[in-house]
Amino acid sequence: MTTEAVIKGNQAVFLVADSGGAEATTRGTNGLIPARADNNVQSTATLREWHDLARKTGFNIFASQGNQRQIMQETTMGTLNRKIDQDIIAQLATATNDTGAVVTGSVALFQKARVILGVNSVPWDSNITLLCTPALLAYLEQAPEFANAQYVDMRPYAGDTSSWRDRAMAYRWRNCLIVEHPNLPGVGTAAEVCYLYHKNAIGHAFDTGSLVTAAGYDDEQDYSFARATAFMGSVLLQNQGVVVINHDGSAFAAS
Repeated sequence: MTTEAVIKGNQAVFLVADSGGAEATTRGTNGLIPARADNNVQSTATLREWHDLARKTGFNIFASQGNQRQIMQETTMGTLNRKIDQDIIAQLATATNDTGAVVTGSVALFQKARVILGVNSVPWDSNITLLCTPALLAYLEQAPEFANAQYVDMRPYAGDTSSWRDRAMAYRWRNCLIVEHPNLPGVGTAAEVCYLYHKNAIGHAFDTGSLVTAAGYDDEQDYSFARATAFMGSVLLQNQGVVVINHDGSAFAAS
């Protein structure tokens, strides 16, 4: 996603600039080259205040295993990070281009979304992301093309480049970053929603200067606390750069 914006108070302004589909021209009958203006569009994301506050009494701190103050700080930051994801996903969900009726995952479904981007003149560069549910990725992994060397940019199971590290799984296939996400709309049902999008199509602003990760102790009431606070906001910048993939992931749901 795009993070470059101009912050004005509680608003982040993103600039989307292009030629407006202009074509090269020849000189006019007067011998002069016709001039034109670039197409500049400014989109605004409102930065909203988000918090998470964890609190434990002195007894809980004493009686529990592990460093409870550290645990509180880690969980509050984890909560903020999830909110960032939710904020971005909510904006992706406003896109109006989709793959049509719900079907099960396949390379053909991926290619349909890719073609929609191509028809919309979205460049297939290194800034494309497939944000998908575990079920859609499971279908893709069973396709021969997924292991074909002509498609694979980064092998998910090979040696030091293994995706199964202590972090979110992400790897590249067909020059596309694939990110599996467990909290996409409808996950685990017959109406899952996944997204194929270009980085420049979505904007996210995060005021790093106002980020607070405080931890402390209250003597009067004998409790420890940790609080995480952030100001952030997201906005859909270019509708044509996002494709909503309607997917049936019910076959992989727990029985």
